[in-house]
Amino acid sequence: MKEIYIVLTHTGTALSNIVKYYTKKKYTHVSIGLDLDLKELYSFGRLNPYNPYKGGFIHEEINKGTYARFKNTISAIYSLKITDKQFVKIESLIKQMYEEKSKYKFNVIGLFLVSINKKYQKENKYYCAEFVKYILETCLNKNLLPQIIKPMDFLELDNMDLIYEGLLANYGHSNIIENNKEYEIV
Repeated sequence: MKEIYIVLTHTGTALSNIVKYYTKKKYTHVSIGLDLDLKELYSFGRLNPYNPYKGGFIHEEINKGTYARFKNTISAIYSLKITDKQFVKIESLIKQMYEEKSKYKFNVIGLFLVSINKKYQKENKYYCAEFVKYILETCLNKNLLPQIIKPMDFLELDNMDLIYEGLLANYGHSNIIENNKEYEIV
């Protein structure tokens, strides 16, 4: 068995506050991580931490880029157990998309239509939750989530274990929870 990580965050940016206003939920962004230390963390978001108007497929780093700029980003990190074969499929699909990242665009229209419960999908365009949903459902061969997806909908997945909740900047420097026991990430 392997694990992947579903990372929910709220940065406090203008856009994330708009999303929070409409969803009435604590977290407004979701990413997928391939390793416990989140060095392999992917989503759709800002391509440049200082430019909120241009988004796309991104490799996120918890201590660089947007998260470094917004140091008070709150987070909830969940582990999801999957088979070795499913992990290889997820990793391979993400790596393939990353190699071709210039062809992927941010689904701005889709993001705003979620607020009125409408779906807008174009090929190679995603907002964060659509991307994570696409990865999971493609690689796990199941329809697991609602068609109109928001970051907090990922909490509906079975077998999700909360391993950390707090400031994202503190992840890796404070205790996390795994199977009801705490340990230090080094």
